[in-house]
Amino acid sequence: MNTKRAYQKRPIRDRFLAVKDWVYTLAGSALVALAFILFFIPNHIAPGGISGLATEINALTGFPVGVTIAVINIPLMLLGWRLRGAGFMIRTLVSTLLLSVLIDMIQFPAAVYELFSDDLLLSTVYGGVLMGVGTGLIILGDATSGGSDLAAILINYWCKSIDVPKALFAIDALVVLLAAFVFAPKMALYALMACFINARVLDFMQTGSRAAKAFYIISQQRDAIAHRLIHELQRGVTVLQASGGFSRRKHNVLLCVVNFNQITQVKHIVQQEDPDAFVILSDVKEVLGEGFTLPVRQTPAPGLAAHDAQSDSE
Repeated sequence: MNTKRAYQKRPIRDRFLAVKDWVYTLAGSALVALAFILFFIPNHIAPGGISGLATEINALTGFPVGVTIAVINIPLMLLGWRLRGAGFMIRTLVSTLLLSVLIDMIQFPAAVYELFSDDLLLSTVYGGVLMGVGTGLIILGDATSGGSDLAAILINYWCKSIDVPKALFAIDALVVLLAAFVFAPKMALYALMACFINARVLDFMQTGSRAAKAFYIISQQRDAIAHRLIHELQRGVTVLQASGGFSRRKHNVLLCVVNFNQITQVKHIVQQEDPDAFVILSDVKEVLGEGFTLPVRQTPAPGLAAHDAQSDSE
């Protein structure tokens, strides 16, 4: 009864986020399964991780890929339960079991495999893309499909001198290298290509859709530039206090984060207001907040633009 009341009191937004996590996890697991069913397993491509290792074991022994994934992953999840929390591990367990069941249970007609799996290079590319999208969705759902990332976390927990990225690289490299002996030397190269594509797509899924550019502007016309950036581009401007390393003179540096399609507009504004301005343009992997993931509030009055820019930094 108490549990039911607690759930009823739970904010609607929290319930929505919980449902969204499950949708992402289940959809991502299905996409990863399709990558293996249609592209990797028929062409003996082992794209790193526990799933790649299961593909190699299947080629050597005929043991089902899905069952192998579950047999290896479940002990890892039991060991990692305390490290990542119940909610995370429950979603990970469901993702792993769903992936295992789908890989072993789904069978397409021969014509489908001929259509999608006939070309080794295309299978590597599209399998890597599909796996990257699926893995990205699973991570967005605050879970994993188990595998090498969980193993790397456990290795780091037991041996602090080995960080997670190094452990993950070692596991994937070992699986890819093993493909050269299980299948053929060139298959290791295809597996390496699939790993690279998967990593790039996964990176885009994580941050690419929210990537941006940051401008750092040092100018004597900072008030005019800030005013135009705020009103013409609907972008916030922060004033950073700085001083020259050689001259020791105080400077106000404008910081403005914009979308890719606004880069040229910012350059034009700065050039028009102060051709001698010093400008630094840098990459921003991800932006959260107003103007990017939240709607823009009402623009301040024109006479207050520069004042607002200064106030934000304080």
